[in-house]
Amino acid sequence: MHHVPSSAPAARPQPRAGMRVSGHFGELLQGRLGAEGPLVLISLPCPALWVEIGAGDHSLLGPRRVRALCRALSLTDPHTVPPMQANMPAGGGGGSSTAALVALARWLGFEGPPERLARACVAAEGASDPLMLPRPETCLFASRQGEVVERLPALPRFEVLGGFLGPVQRTRAEDDAFPDIADLVARWRGGVDLPGLCALSSESARRTLALRGPADDPTAALAAELGAPGWMIAHTGSARGLIFAPGTVPSGAEARLAEAGFTGVIRFAGGGA
Repeated sequence: MHHVPSSAPAARPQPRAGMRVSGHFGELLQGRLGAEGPLVLISLPCPALWVEIGAGDHSLLGPRRVRALCRALSLTDPHTVPPMQANMPAGGGGGSSTAALVALARWLGFEGPPERLARACVAAEGASDPLMLPRPETCLFASRQGEVVERLPALPRFEVLGGFLGPVQRTRAEDDAFPDIADLVARWRGGVDLPGLCALSSESARRTLALRGPADDPTAALAAELGAPGWMIAHTGSARGLIFAPGTVPSGAEARLAEAGFTGVIRFAGGGA
């Protein structure tokens, strides 16, 4: 919806219950594409996490980000943001900020290309998750530019059991202290089977934790204990997950994660053509 000057005030859209944007659950890969390259990631979409318009409150988006989003998309500033609710913690690595911006843009009538919406989200908060893109797990995404660096092959089917552990950590646009993962991306490009996905995602998580901490993160040990062939993290945030072949999550695994201190334990499917 583009702004058209008029002597009469424009009618504001009314909140529509059920307008929902799915989040993600951390990243399968994240880091720098070479020592001087951009910060890139492969997101793990998660339909079990979401932001929804039509209920909740007005705490997800502040007026500065709303104005920046509207300017970038040539939308009329609504001045009053509709109520929103999220079923994920802010700073947990579930994409609540990006999901809220995408939901607001669609509520205001934006129907343009998702690549433009990605750049607008960066304009609003300095970084973006690729939640507006179809099949974000097949995109190598430059999160500080809001651009798809390249398209990647479809992933094998897998299952994730995870939750949120430790303090939340909001993404800061100026934060670029991430390891070089150019070698991991090179191995991912030709397509990965499940053992390959598990190995590369675990290594990406391991490199980020070695650089950024915490040193006592228990996710790798839990993966070994529960027989998970791989594990992953939110490289900024508290989401942590174990990767299994479909149908192989052992009985009692959810309770074991809760015992280890995980909150919001969820289980969901990923990958597939």
